[in-house]
Amino acid sequence: MQLVNKIQRAGSATRRGSGDLGRLRVALGAVFAVHGFIYASWAVRVPAIKQQAGASSAALGLALLGLSAGAVATMVLAGALCRRFGSQRVAVLSCALLSVTLVPPALARSATALGLLLLPFGAAYGCLNVAMNSIAVDIVAALRRPVMPGFHAAWSLGGLAGAGLGGLLAPHLSPARHLLLIALASLLVAAVAGYTLLTRSIPVLSDQSDDRADARSRRADPAWRSALRTAQAVGLFGLIALCAAYDEGAIGDWGALHLRQDLGAGAGLAATGYAAFALAEATGRLSGTWMLERLGRTRVLVLGGLAACAGMLLASLAPGVGLAVAGFAVTGLGLANLFPAAIARAGLLAGSGGVALASTLGYSGFLLGPPAIGFLASEFGLRAGLTTLSFLALAAAAIAYLSRDAMPGRDR
Repeated sequence: MQLVNKIQRAGSATRRGSGDLGRLRVALGAVFAVHGFIYASWAVRVPAIKQQAGASSAALGLALLGLSAGAVATMVLAGALCRRFGSQRVAVLSCALLSVTLVPPALARSATALGLLLLPFGAAYGCLNVAMNSIAVDIVAALRRPVMPGFHAAWSLGGLAGAGLGGLLAPHLSPARHLLLIALASLLVAAVAGYTLLTRSIPVLSDQSDDRADARSRRADPAWRSALRTAQAVGLFGLIALCAAYDEGAIGDWGALHLRQDLGAGAGLAATGYAAFALAEATGRLSGTWMLERLGRTRVLVLGGLAACAGMLLASLAPGVGLAVAGFAVTGLGLANLFPAAIARAGLLAGSGGVALASTLGYSGFLLGPPAIGFLASEFGLRAGLTTLSFLALAAAAIAYLSRDAMPGRDR
């Protein structure tokens, strides 16, 4: 009888754990979606804010360094904050702060003011990135399935919604009024999702140590050698994330301006470039788990990098809006699973420290890409600046292929 009661209690605990995990997945997906929604809403208003601030391409690129500096600086500390206070608490607080700090940059009347107002926005952005990816890695480890692309699909769907809504509102609302509405809606979602994140814990459904696929094969190695190999692997995944995120950040901040400035698209039509990119990226990420399980990580990374390279060349050199939008869509499909696959593997190899390192490298590219394109655009033109994104995608594919022996067997 006692044995039966123990079995029943164990089954009940397992069901509760599975239920908590399901609710956490939904809540975390909402946070990823809000993050993408906020970023896309900002991205589609960059041309209007640039004009409002009277900034040149070079000045805008310099102002965007404020966002980059705030985010990268916070990422360095975010891993320690997550370990000290818990990733779920940090994610909820930083999501609320990201919503609040979205509005002030839309009030800037100079490039200098824009750069300063982007600092707190970038800080909240960077902190939320590390926190939400850390939670996602814990869920991946609990499930023992590569479900990370699903969370990033939510980010892309949020980006699609933000870009689509921005395209509708851009001709009718000022950037400040538009982004104020976005901030209020995002705060509401953050409050609802935050309640679940703060009241549920991630159940340990499996031995997470088994996810470190190369641990057993290196058990006989000295500790320093094993640590070095792990650090090298995390660094390689971080570089892949950097290349992918550099392209994604640059497309977000300069894609709409390219369509409007170089190809003559109106404010609403210019937003379709990022919308096409986000829709294609979301589609690729929704199938990401299936692809990773069947093709392996190396094939997914290599094929994705090659597709993104071709798509970005088309988007930057196309003579018309239609072909450019198609190029952005192909780029979105190619980049779809590069970043989530790299971040997930880094986290499974080295825990929250791996997430922090790979995220810092990745989002450094995400945030440094836009200002770099700004400087290139001022010297060589925006078309030429955007063509450099194809080389970063090609570099990601090359790193994945050349480092395939450093990946565990089931990841190849």
